[in-house]
Amino acid sequence: MKIPFYRVEVGGDEREKIDEVLDGEAPNIIEELESAFESYIGAKYAVATSHGTSALHLAMLAIDLKRGDKVLCSINTFPAIPEVVRHFDAEPIFIDIDPTLFTIDLDKLEAHLAEHKSKKLKAVIVSHIAGQSVDLDRLYTIASKYDVKIIEDASDALGATYKGRKIGSTGAAITCFDFSPHLRRNVCNGGMMVSDDEEIIERAKLLRYHALTIEDETLSYVYNVSDIGSEYTISPLDAAMILVQLEKQDEIIARQQEIASIFNKKLANAPHITLPVVAGDHAFSLYIIKIDKNRDSFARELSNRGIETGLHYIPLHLLNYYKLKYSLRINDFPVALRNFSQVLSLPNYAALSDKEIKEICDAIVEVASTRV
Repeated sequence: MKIPFYRVEVGGDEREKIDEVLDGEAPNIIEELESAFESYIGAKYAVATSHGTSALHLAMLAIDLKRGDKVLCSINTFPAIPEVVRHFDAEPIFIDIDPTLFTIDLDKLEAHLAEHKSKKLKAVIVSHIAGQSVDLDRLYTIASKYDVKIIEDASDALGATYKGRKIGSTGAAITCFDFSPHLRRNVCNGGMMVSDDEEIIERAKLLRYHALTIEDETLSYVYNVSDIGSEYTISPLDAAMILVQLEKQDEIIARQQEIASIFNKKLANAPHITLPVVAGDHAFSLYIIKIDKNRDSFARELSNRGIETGLHYIPLHLLNYYKLKYSLRINDFPVALRNFSQVLSLPNYAALSDKEIKEICDAIVEVASTRV
């Protein structure tokens, strides 16, 4: 029996809410989702989008990113991050990572900001990996010192916390979420950007549907266009599904943390394996181990036993577009390169049964014990 890397649980509550939309009984479902998300995160404003990448792209519009602007980001993130920057003909600048948290290295980030002062520097996009954040207090201090906006990519951190506060309510200019992130594919798509900055949110709301404005409420078909926007709106059916799943998110995180605790115990003495480092609050949306050598052959052995694994992420300087566009060399980011050769994400989600968790642990211990 195969254990997939991720499996979605859909219950009667989701089906009931979707039926409400289909029956025309929930005409304001998108606004309901946004309001519920504001309450859940503790942010003043939320704007729902069609997926996580559109939330990031809309965030770039909201901060008025322009050609030639520069945006700093981690070298260890999904291509959506630099991709949305490049769509504006702006320049992503890559920073190496912390070897234990896999997030952007704040020492290297601050060193870069100190050495390269530029009026074109628009923002820093910080990706939270596996449900654990960087040191946000220090990050915001750095941002204030160098007068740069912080945009947080919380694709892997929905419901995660920093010192007890939900990611998205801790002080970033914008935080973006993805309800169907890389390798954890949901049956629906959706994204969300949140901010406490009313000006940013008003601009985002204007631009998320072609910057159309209705000037006469009695004739709603008469519209005008006041800027260059695009189509970022979420489907009502997706919004219905996400709204119900949002109500379960804290329970999902509790189960992920419970599974992570079992992994920690069962795999503690497995040879050739390093377990995740917990430096603060950790939602364990991903459970990332390190294999000391031959990671891919280890993953193949698990696959042969029916256990699917993942990788978060391939460093951007190893991908053809960024490697060639910016003349990046393989050793330019040594920490990310070393981590890339070792990291492996295990299945960790609420739908895993205790039997499946035992099968995963037994298989990992067995494969690890046969390696030399």
